This record gives sequence, C-alpha cells and structure tokens, in this order.
Amino acid sequence: MSYLFTSESVSEGHPDKVADQISDSILDEFLAFDRHSKVACETLVTTGQVILSGEVKSDAYVDLQQIARDVINKIGYTKSEYCFQGDSCGVMTAIHEQSPDINRGVEKVNPLDQGAGDQGMMFGYACTETDNYMPLTLELAHFILIELAAIRCEQKVMTYLRPDAKSQVTIEYSEDGKPLKINTIVVSTQHDDFIKPQNDSVEAQLAADSEMLAKIKQDVIDILLPRVIAKLDAKTQKLFDADYTLHVNPTGKFVIGGPNGDTGLTGRKIIVDTYGGKAPHGGGAFSGKDPSKVDRSAAYAARHIAKNLVAAGVADEILVQVSYAIGVAKPINIFVDSFGTSKVKMSDSEIAEKISEIFDMRPNAIIHRLKLLNPIYSETASYGHFGREPKTVVKHFHSAYLGDVDLEVELFTWENLDYVDKIREEIK
Repeated sequence: MSYLFTSESVSEGHPDKVADQISDSILDEFLAFDRHSKVACETLVTTGQVILSGEVKSDAYVDLQQIARDVINKIGYTKSEYCFQGDSCGVMTAIHEQSPDINRGVEKVNPLDQGAGDQGMMFGYACTETDNYMPLTLELAHFILIELAAIRCEQKVMTYLRPDAKSQVTIEYSEDGKPLKINTIVVSTQHDDFIKPQNDSVEAQLAADSEMLAKIKQDVIDILLPRVIAKLDAKTQKLFDADYTLHVNPTGKFVIGGPNGDTGLTGRKIIVDTYGGKAPHGGGAFSGKDPSKVDRSAAYAARHIAKNLVAAGVADEILVQVSYAIGVAKPINIFVDSFGTSKVKMSDSEIAEKISEIFDMRPNAIIHRLKLLNPIYSETASYGHFGREPKTVVKHFHSAYLGDVDLEVELFTWENLDYVDKIREEIK
C-alpha cells in the first residue's frame, strides 16, 4: 500500500532564518580573525528590533551591529514598509564571555584530548532517493524557495515578492519506499499589497485580496514551478506528470511577514536544517555555534559518514547516531541503522564497529578532518546544511579594527565523497 510523506522549507527571509544567518555571520567574522574563537551566539528578531545574546571567547573584536545590518540588507529587508529594515532597525547586544566551567572541559594541553562542548546525541542520514543522497521531499521544498528567491532578486517578473516565504512538498511513495508522484505542494510567499480596494468597505477589501491571490497563484503555476521543474532530472520531472494539489497563500493574503509578522529565533528550524523529518534529530541547533560544540560538528561528521557509506554501496539508506558527554573526547556510542537495506554480509552493529575504526570521532579530529575552523557557516544558515555542493571560495572580511582579510575556504566539506574507497576496503 502506498503512503504519503511531507517535508517543508523556509526562505532566507523567514524570521527564524534571518536570526540563523545573523548568528552564523557573527561566528564567521570571529573565526576569520581568530580561528580558535569559541562562540555561541543567539539572535532574536522582531518588529524593528534585533537582540544578540550568547557567549564568546576570542581575541578578535567584531562589530556585531554592522554584521546584523549587513545580513538583513542582503536578505532584502531594505524598505520601511516591511517594518524591519537593515539600516534603521535597533540592534541590542547582550553577549558575554564563555563560562570558564565550560571552557575547562573543551580546551586541553593535547588538542586531540579536546572534550565535547556539550553532551547530547547527533544523527547523520543518507539515502539513494536523490543524486545528493537526501530525501526528495526536502530537496524539492528547498528548490522551490531557492528559485522563488532568485525570481525576487531578478525583479523581472513577480515583482511584488517580499523576502518571507515557506514551502511544503508531499510525495506519494510505493510500499517499498519509491517515489510515485507529487501529491501536494504548498507555497506561501509574502507580497506587496499591490492591488488596492476601490473603497473602504469589507467587500471591496476582500475583492482586492482575492484578485491578488489569483495573480500570485497563476504566477506560481506559470513562472515558478516551470523554472523549478526545468532544473530537475528527468526521473523527478515525471513525478509532476500526474495531477497534484497546489495551495498558494492558503490564508488568502500574506503582506505582513518577516520579523514584523512573527518573531524569529536562532535554531528554531532544525528539521528544515537537517533531513525534513525523514531522520531523527538530537535536538541541538547548529547556527551560531563554533565547531567545538558537537551539536554542530558531530552532526556534520555523522552526515559525512552516512553519505559515504551509502555512496560506497553499503546500503540504500543509513542512519548514524553518535553521542557525547561534555568535556569527554571519545564518543559514548556509535549506532547504525540500515533499515533492512544493507548490501553487505555484516550486521548494523558490525558496521558501527567499522565506522569507529575508519573515522576518528573525537571533536578535534572531526574539526580538522572537515576543516571546521574556517569561516564557512553563513552559507549553511538557509536552505539546509546537508545535500549542498562542496566547493572552494574566497571570502572577504573587513574590520575597522583588524583590517581586511581574504580567506580561501572549502564549503560543505561534510558532503565530500572522500571516504568511499576506504569504506569499500574495510567493508568488503
């Protein structure tokens, strides 16, 4: 019997993602000028206001207010009618030094003895559903909003678009887990109030709202979705052939949005950030945390392991769990679930033992294996941390106090398939 599965995504203009991007941009700035900075930065955004809080230990001095404003402007909140504007919003800071009680468990004389920055369990997941080993529902939800943002920035069509948006994709799967067809797509996008009512009556307002909604829905059908579908592989394009339900701005109007419509907080979109609900999540958020926090670094390492295992042909679907105690370097456990899709003559527990031999999961080893002391995090803060393209870029950082620095960094190192051969050697 077939079943339905759903994943959602949110745009870079969603208030929670605005907060994530500010937190990760602050982290990048600290790492650019002091790669050993310890940062745990939380951001709150609301109408006309940004509040920064958290703990930092660093030799660098960072202009937090300017970073927040630059991020907000880059996202597109540049107009006063949004009631949240990069150049005019208030920015309050309440950041203090990292607790010495935490620091004593993290920094050790021998770097490889570096303890985990906190306790907790982290998960990594990969499957053969897409070319980048991610769940298809989440990948499509991300694609829709990436394309919507591109249309907004081009300002050629759908010129009424505002930065805040959400998407949701439901796919019908066969009993053995193969995608059969698109069942439902939801697109909610913030927009200008571009059709005014003829008078002050309720009826005139409802008529104007209905006309706006009809225009937006038709543009989603005629412009957005064809652009998305055109960029998909032929197999995925066929899933759109059958009739599917499309909901566009189901409330009927979405003018008030962004931080003016909903307060945003760092770390509140952890399922969007990971696997769209297809795999468990330990609960720890990523953004604003330096890699000594295993919430982030070990989750990246677990994805790296799962993806390389699936790419090596060990199984069609794999979940990896790792857990830590604060201040302790060696993980408490490594767990593997291949969901009955294993292609090797080993139990899942035996595969887990091999993982322990192949991958050093001590925090410092993870940090150096995945090159996590570099300022690579602002790019992760929207459209997911996984399934992204690993690439090398040059990033420029300017400080009125420390000068300018250009750094060549490798983004999304945990997506590299650089352990496939070694896994095939160890797991016959």
